[in-house]
Amino acid sequence: MGSYHKAARVGLVTFALAALLFSPCAGAQAQPDMNTPAPQTKEVEASTNDGWHFAFTPYIWFAGMHGSVGALGHESSVHASFGDIASYLNIGAMGSFEARYNRVVMPVDFIWMKLSDEKGIPITDKVDSVKTTVRETLLTPKIGYRIADGKKVKVDALFGVRYWHLSNELRAFTQGAQIGNSVSRSANWADAVAGARIELALSPKAFAVIGGDAGGGSARSDWQVGGALGYRIKPKWVLLAGYRYLSINYRPSGADQFIYNVNMPGLALGVTYNIK
Repeated sequence: MGSYHKAARVGLVTFALAALLFSPCAGAQAQPDMNTPAPQTKEVEASTNDGWHFAFTPYIWFAGMHGSVGALGHESSVHASFGDIASYLNIGAMGSFEARYNRVVMPVDFIWMKLSDEKGIPITDKVDSVKTTVRETLLTPKIGYRIADGKKVKVDALFGVRYWHLSNELRAFTQGAQIGNSVSRSANWADAVAGARIELALSPKAFAVIGGDAGGGSARSDWQVGGALGYRIKPKWVLLAGYRYLSINYRPSGADQFIYNVNMPGLALGVTYNIK
């Protein structure tokens, strides 16, 4: 049980990476080309903003983590930097896609990662090492309405669901051979969230976006705040740099349940491609 507890801590610590910004590409969603002359009439402005617009943003969130995690009736505090977490990463993908039709906005964020550690500490002399494999998925679809759509300020009200998944698999080895069957545990939960984001034009090519959301359901609390600066390097390409703070308190009843009560702050970098 001690070995599993250590592995669960490793998996839960690395889960600091697996979360969604309200989104890193929020301010860079499909916008009118800021290099074009400003519209002179309401009819011209409406024709620029109406219809379908799409944008895709791959990004990296350099998150650390502090709080408490647990499994199988054990709980302990955790403090880890982004470097600590990234050392377990094998492969992963982070991206956000957003569609907008007139004033209706539909952002979706996705993160998937596989992490492993081959140096787990065994709890018996019969085991030389324990290999831990962690798979993590985070999906956040939202829908919202642009309640303000001015040249300088845009405001979106957003509602959605944040889905979390974490699975751990443990395999014991001695003299290079696996002992017995693997042991696995998983946790899945979803929370309803609601929030807003505000985009401010700073210049014809630069903008700032701030926002956040809060909610719950399976978790006792689930909220985040953040902001980013964007700079349009080409008509369809935008660079993004920002900061995000995510807090989740998942503590279901039952002695064998996962405990995940942590705060995750960190910088975020991304690039947006406006498809249309």
